[in-house]
Amino acid sequence: MNKTKIILFSILGFFLLIIFWVISSYNSLVSLDEGVNGAWSQVQNQYQRRYDLIPNLVETVKGYASHEKEVLIDITEARAKVGQLNVSEKILNDPQTFQKFQQAQDGLSSALSRLMVVVEKYPDLKANQNFLQLQSQLEGTENRIAVERKRFVEVTQSFNTSIRKFPASIIAAFTGFIKKEYFTAETKAQEVPKVKF
Repeated sequence: MNKTKIILFSILGFFLLIIFWVISSYNSLVSLDEGVNGAWSQVQNQYQRRYDLIPNLVETVKGYASHEKEVLIDITEARAKVGQLNVSEKILNDPQTFQKFQQAQDGLSSALSRLMVVVEKYPDLKANQNFLQLQSQLEGTENRIAVERKRFVEVTQSFNTSIRKFPASIIAAFTGFIKKEYFTAETKAQEVPKVKF
């Protein structure tokens, strides 16, 4: 009888260990997934800050550079494209939607860069206190975006690594955890810039 009890307790202990391991693995994946979602929220927060600053910047520039309509229209259109995107946490699980989001943000960044080049032609605008303040806020926001994107990539890498490692990959497959998308550089960013004097 003692031998039977020992075998039964051993089997029960083994199953309890497996159950605790499954629960622990699942909870770890949930924590990592929430980390990715939190990092994504911070990226969106900084993009929203930039989105909110742009109208003020455009209005300030309009007063000085009214004949630079093409650049101002490009910024307005790029901002509108960003505003049309319905962004939620689901975007992280849909590579095509994530790619569209990234392209819209890259388009807005490109338009803002062209605006800063145009500004160089207007010394009065460069000296305008409102413009300088907006430019400083925009530069700070762009830096914050870069920092938050870096954090997002790090957290996403940790999550993606965890769901691919054995034996957690088994839990991930059964519970529906899927790989998250990373930010990638534009194709143009990988080309060597041409400098002309």
